[in-house]
Amino acid sequence: MLAFFVTYFARLAISPVVPLIIDDFGVSNTAVGVALSGMWFAYGLSQFPSGILADRHGERRVILVAVGGTTAMSLLLALVPVFPAFVLAAVLLGLAAGLHYAVATTLLSRTFDDLGTAVGLHSLGGPLAGLIAPVAATWVGVRYGWRPGVALAAVVGVPVFVLFARRVRSTEPRRPDQPMSERLRLGPLLELLGRREILVPLAVATLGTYVAQGVISFLPTFLVEFRSYTPAFAGGVFSAFFVVRAGAQVGLGRLSDRVGRDASIAAALLGGALGLAGLVALPDLVRLPLAVGLPAVPELAALGAVVFLAGLGSSFFSAIDPRFMDALGDAERGAGFGLIRTVYTVIGSAGSVGVGLVADLFGWGASFLVIAGLAGVAFLVTVVNALASERR
Repeated sequence: MLAFFVTYFARLAISPVVPLIIDDFGVSNTAVGVALSGMWFAYGLSQFPSGILADRHGERRVILVAVGGTTAMSLLLALVPVFPAFVLAAVLLGLAAGLHYAVATTLLSRTFDDLGTAVGLHSLGGPLAGLIAPVAATWVGVRYGWRPGVALAAVVGVPVFVLFARRVRSTEPRRPDQPMSERLRLGPLLELLGRREILVPLAVATLGTYVAQGVISFLPTFLVEFRSYTPAFAGGVFSAFFVVRAGAQVGLGRLSDRVGRDASIAAALLGGALGLAGLVALPDLVRLPLAVGLPAVPELAALGAVVFLAGLGSSFFSAIDPRFMDALGDAERGAGFGLIRTVYTVIGSAGSVGVGLVADLFGWGASFLVIAGLAGVAFLVTVVNALASERR
């Protein structure tokens, strides 16, 4: 969980200081979106090889490389002199951070029976980073510039690296002697992805990741430019978003162990669709009670409600990742889950550039309505697939 905290903190420390980065380099929302999408693309791309490396060398070594590499790349990102170098450093940061999640989930699957609960608790590291990183990066960024704000990841990365190295025991590699070339054969990979129990949730995970990436990359900027909130208040709302996500990650993981994966996934995605649409229609929500003779809702209360739903929507990972694990055999879980994570994270990483591009072309309102609609589509696909599975 703490290792995931580091890899997430490093990526999230960038979003709250995006306006400062834009001003410093003189670039557009789309350009920064390209950098962030490149980071998330690289993050997804390294998931599959991370699983293969873990099968060959053990999970502990790979996670240590992820934490150490993330720490080093955060420092590099803070020192770049020009924007092209910023893009390259962001991609390298994503590559290092992406080595962690699939490997950690595989390690949990070898340790715990209640995998949904375990994944939810592990995933808590992300929302905890979301609680701290936006406030800390905003506070430091406003006072000292975006570079020290981004470099904060090294402050948490070094002690967690040492702690993990000392406290987590090594595990036996699953396939220490199997040649790497055998793991990269195209036929078995396509067969795995083509299974119905993998393919449909993979489509849902891809849509949900696109939405989540867009929100995580640009929610503070949306609140500043579309809602005219101050950067400090927007950073506080961003942290509140991750507080919700923290509780929802654990709650949805436990719920998926008890009532089923699909029901938990659908509930999260529906909440996300409503919450993102509500962020755009916030003034209408405030005035809505007036139509029936009731007092208007305080704006802060309405904002809290829609942020709660948006945070719920981005927590679907703690239910859908165990669903993939359920569909994989024990021998497939290392490289197989890494491959699945690579596919949906790589494609979903376009959410950053997509949201930034639509915002530049049509405005922030249209941009967030688009991802609200995509969350709604993912909800419908989940429901239809669950009903079809029950009838078979």
